[in-house]
Amino acid sequence: MSRLEDLEAFIHIAESGSLTRAATRLNRSLQAVSRSLTSLEVDVGLQLVHRTTRHSALSEAGQAFYRRVKPAVLEIREAQLEAAGRRTGPSGILRVGAPTLFGPDFLVPIVAEYIESYPQVEVDLSLTDAFVDLPDSNLQSKRLGALRRVVFGAPSYFARNGRPEHPAELRQHACIVRTIGNRPGQWAFQIDGKRRMVGVRGAFRSNAMAAIYSAVRSGLGLGYSPLWQIRHLVDAGQVEIVLQEFEPKPVPIHALWQESTRPPAKVRAFVDLLAMRLRLDDL
Repeated sequence: MSRLEDLEAFIHIAESGSLTRAATRLNRSLQAVSRSLTSLEVDVGLQLVHRTTRHSALSEAGQAFYRRVKPAVLEIREAQLEAAGRRTGPSGILRVGAPTLFGPDFLVPIVAEYIESYPQVEVDLSLTDAFVDLPDSNLQSKRLGALRRVVFGAPSYFARNGRPEHPAELRQHACIVRTIGNRPGQWAFQIDGKRRMVGVRGAFRSNAMAAIYSAVRSGLGLGYSPLWQIRHLVDAGQVEIVLQEFEPKPVPIHALWQESTRPPAKVRAFVDLLAMRLRLDDL
C-alpha cells in the first residue's frame, strides 16, 4: 500500500485541481507531490489524474478512488493523533460554505464564538448564491431546523393593487421573478393538502436577490423568498407577508460534512455549536 503522504497528495490534487496548489497546501515541493501521484498510480494500476501544464482533473477512476479514500485518510490521521496523545482539541483549517445572505447574520457570530473557544482553528468561510447539487455525494448531515418560504410585498403595492387571497390570484399581480434556478417564474404552494406550482410573471426580473428585495420595497411587485432573508424587512414594516395559509412545507436545513465514521474534532465541535446556537424555528 502506498504511503499515507501519497494519498494525501492525491486528495489535495483532487480538491485544488493543480499539482502546484497541492504542493503549496502541503508545504512540499512540486517534484515531491508529482512523485507521490506517480507512485500511487503505479500502485493502484490506474491513471487517477489527467495532467496538463496548468490544470489537473480526476479521471473517472480517480473520482471513485477519491470518494472512497478521503474518509479513510481522515480516519487514519485522527487515529494517529489519538494514539500520540496530541488530539487535545480542534485545530487546523475549517472550511465552511454557505449561502451569501445566510453567512453574515447567522454564521459569522457563531464562527466568532467558535474561534474564541478554539484558538488553534482557522476558519475559511466561502459564501455563494450558486445552487449546489449533492445527490451522490458521500456526506453526513445533521438537521438544524427548517425554513419558511413566503410571498411578500410593500404596503404601497398592496394599497394600489390589493392583496391576493389565493395563489391562483398571483396571475393578476405583478410578481418579481428570479431569473436563475431550475424553474424561474414557478412558485411553490400547499393547496388542498398538495404541493402545487403556480406560474407568475411581471415587468421586472433579476438574477440577484438583493435587487429583487429592493424592487419589492419600492412597490414594483410581489416577491417570493425564504423568510430568513427578509425577516429584517418584515420587522421594519417595509414589507408584509401574504398567503401564509398556502405556504409550502418548510425546507429542512442541514449541516453537511465529508463522510467519516469519526469526523475531525474541529468539524464535530463546529457542528455541535451550530446545533446549539442556530435558531431557525421562527424562520
